[in-house]
Amino acid sequence: MTVKQAREIAAEPVEVGIGITRQVLVGADEAPNFSMRKFTIEPGGSMPPHTNTVEHEQYVLRGKAQIGIGDDIIEVKKDDVVYIPAGVAHWYNPTGEEPFEFICIVPNKPDTIGLVELD
Repeated sequence: MTVKQAREIAAEPVEVGIGITRQVLVGADEAPNFSMRKFTIEPGGSMPPHTNTVEHEQYVLRGKAQIGIGDDIIEVKKDDVVYIPAGVAHWYNPTGEEPFEFICIVPNKPDTIGLVELD
């Protein structure tokens, strides 16, 4: 069992995005099946279209964003829950004046990330 304070976990920049940090709250070294990460995207930041070879389950902690998932564009806000299937292109653009923060849970499997061009 592990208990820790999220504020004590280092936030690392996400290099492919703009204004994004990631904290690994529970990693593969602590849990056998899933990892839990917290992402923060500052106002004006963004994450470009990309795919992952693992699914994502997400819970929005604060802020608002427009998210593209496949051909759909959705608006999300605090307390929304998002599921992104493996292999589906997705992107994030915060809207509003506060940071967009969300928890992302992924399986502890090899994950290849690929940037994609959208039509």
